Amino acid sequence: MKYKRLGRTDLTVSQLCLGTMTWGEQNTEPEAHEQLDAAIDAGINFIDTAEMYPVPPRSQTYGLTETYIGNWLTKRNIRNRVILATKVTGHSDSFSYIRNGKPCLDRYNIETALNDSLKRLQTDYIDLYQLHWPDRSTNFFGKLGYKHQANEVSIPIIETLQVLGDLVASGKVRHIGLSNETPWGTMTFLNIAEQHDLPRVVSIQNPYNLLNRSFEVGLAEIAHREDVGLLAYSPLAFGVLSGKYMQGARPAGARLTLFNHFTRYTNDIAQWAAQTYVDLARKHTLEPTQMALAFVNSRSFLTSNIIGATSLDQLKTNIKSINIELSADVIAGIEAIHQQSPNPAP
Repeated sequence: MKYKRLGRTDLTVSQLCLGTMTWGEQNTEPEAHEQLDAAIDAGINFIDTAEMYPVPPRSQTYGLTETYIGNWLTKRNIRNRVILATKVTGHSDSFSYIRNGKPCLDRYNIETALNDSLKRLQTDYIDLYQLHWPDRSTNFFGKLGYKHQANEVSIPIIETLQVLGDLVASGKVRHIGLSNETPWGTMTFLNIAEQHDLPRVVSIQNPYNLLNRSFEVGLAEIAHREDVGLLAYSPLAFGVLSGKYMQGARPAGARLTLFNHFTRYTNDIAQWAAQTYVDLARKHTLEPTQMALAFVNSRSFLTSNIIGATSLDQLKTNIKSINIELSADVIAGIEAIHQQSPNPAP
């Protein structure tokens, strides 16, 4: 395993992070614990979850992923070996079962969410507490273009940061991070933190894969210059880059088979690009999954690549990507495809 420093902190995290959002929906608790054991044995020390997991979110399963992890942590008694990250749900009108249907990033919501997560995770602190998405309307979750809403009311960033600062001071949170955030939002968090002596964000969890490299446009420079590294989610584009959905295939039990409303990576242009990347991998005798993950692993602005799986075999294949170095010919092939079809899936 390889390791990187988390922002400007004293924490060192594995370059592969174990994603958990299928646990409680596609995976049982014993399967989740089996994945956790395999990850730890492989040298992964970084686990990412969220209060709203599993996905797709439902009232019946809300918080179940954290509960699985908490039970495992208690059973194995290895909390001190794990860098644990979770997230507070951002503003939404879609979750009637989360805090009376009014989740947002104010004091009540953040403090309540954190305390509930601590109970489910059976721990007294979170290493990295992340804002799952911005409180304001902006371009995230499949939106590349920004449409301004002049009269929108949202929780001011300084108010959110002050709450997080209190939680850091209390010891319940060690460090804070962003997710699904924009360049403007990231720099605003950093500037307000400096101006008001509040905690500095140490990471940003955004989508990044061969079908969506939009992070490179505005956020990559911030990641380097401000030490706010990327925690890349969906590195396999919901599994599309594995090749298993090519020619319209829908394998039994697979995510896009079970949940056909996940269309972010299945438009015609994205499908063409994915097939071309899969063909490139096979031309160079590479496993398509491992080529896609190895590309993400190679990015200089990356802190950790969040890999998820619904089977132990998938997880082991994903973990092996850490040892793959892509040749100059493979990188050139990837860039040629990217030039033909840049960011076909937002």
